[in-house]
Amino acid sequence: MTGNESTTHAETEAPAVTGERAEWLEALAKHRNFLRFTTRDLTDEQARLRTTASEMCLGGLIKHVTSAERLWAEFILHGPSAMPDFTALTESDWARRADEFRLLEDETLAGVLAAYAEVARRTDDLVATLPDLGVAWPLPKAPWFGSDAQWSARRVLMHIIAETAQHAGHADIIREALDGAKSMG
Repeated sequence: MTGNESTTHAETEAPAVTGERAEWLEALAKHRNFLRFTTRDLTDEQARLRTTASEMCLGGLIKHVTSAERLWAEFILHGPSAMPDFTALTESDWARRADEFRLLEDETLAGVLAAYAEVARRTDDLVATLPDLGVAWPLPKAPWFGSDAQWSARRVLMHIIAETAQHAGHADIIREALDGAKSMG
């Protein structure tokens, strides 16, 4: 830049996201907030507690949603090579995956919330900048996916939102059983 040029802060900011992309980002933010809100004012010990017959705890749900969103965002960018071949996972692999639903002793609620915030930021950047939300890839190998199925980036975003909303509901039940606190109502 020469001495005759000037750039204001507003001129260097990215343009506002509008239209369909803004709607995706709004839906993601809403359901992420519901999920995070269930962990308000909890200690690490409380975030580790199982309050239902399920193996899930609040810290583990945050970890799981973080992992799922990270994998699906990578799928949008790189296709099925970003995901494991679920048909080839061993018992040991499945046991490690089960730890995703637990807040382990060496983990903190603040740490998993920070990781979730970082993944959310990267996903939001992807939604804002991906050239084509219609880009589609074959789904990874898994017993729950049909053969030859493909998902577009839009369909993946729908899945991330559904997964987040579903687990926010789970988290609300776990939190209410823990200490009576509710996300709504």
